[in-house]
Amino acid sequence: MKNMTKRELVVRIADETGLIQQDVFSVIQKTMDYIIEALVKGDTIEFRNFGVFEVKQRKSRIGRNPMKPTQTVTIPARKVVKFKPGRIMKKLITGI
Repeated sequence: MKNMTKRELVVRIADETGLIQQDVFSVIQKTMDYIIEALVKGDTIEFRNFGVFEVKQRKSRIGRNPMKPTQTVTIPARKVVKFKPGRIMKKLITGI
């Protein structure tokens, strides 16, 4: 399994579209900046047929210290970003 970097994405899009890599990089970076900005405000980001990004609040809970299993630890409440893939993405990945 290979991880795709932002740089590899920029090069691929630039090669396929004939656009300048710096322009492609700027568009990708600005897109990611706006997605983060919206998530910070608590907005949901939806890309049809791709998926939905949203911020969820996790409740505080009790956990155990792995080094001392008898010791309980309070894990504080926090916000997490969740991604739910769209129908088409899910179908392509799972084959279902």
